[in-house]
Amino acid sequence: MNSDSDLQIAGDILEVTHLLRAPREHPATVAEFVGLARSLAEDRSQWEHLVRYDATSRWYHRLRTGPGYEVWLLSWVPGQGSGLHDHGRSSGVLTVLDGTLTERTERGTRALRAGAQRVFAPGYVHEVVNDALEPAVSLHVYYPGLTEMPMHTAPHCEAGALPGGVTA
Repeated sequence: MNSDSDLQIAGDILEVTHLLRAPREHPATVAEFVGLARSLAEDRSQWEHLVRYDATSRWYHRLRTGPGYEVWLLSWVPGQGSGLHDHGRSSGVLTVLDGTLTERTERGTRALRAGAQRVFAPGYVHEVVNDALEPAVSLHVYYPGLTEMPMHTAPHCEAGALPGGVTA
């Protein structure tokens, strides 16, 4: 039985720089887009000073663009919501930066607290609402960039119900 570990045989991979992948200038995979959202979320100096709150409508600001993608910063005062929608042909990463948002889909309702992330593919239908008593801030990465946001109507099962029996 060989007792040598892979590290003893190969050496420390971080010391062999020619074996490491060079970091990409722009994300290209779901994991890299999630990583981009996380790194922006952790560096409050890149977004905190930009946040505004608007009592009449959700406030948004395009924070960054890259080849084929966009990053948006949104604020939500209590009671504001997106309406039931999808993102057309775009995939996305939603990251809650401050506060708590509620996401409703046909599969159920979930509270998304600061640090929570949701990843979605084209055609994913949801509604995001600030049901809390405090404002919330979120970061949205879309690939390709968001060109449409088709709105949906819930079936008329009962007042305020979403598909799958989820109650608004």
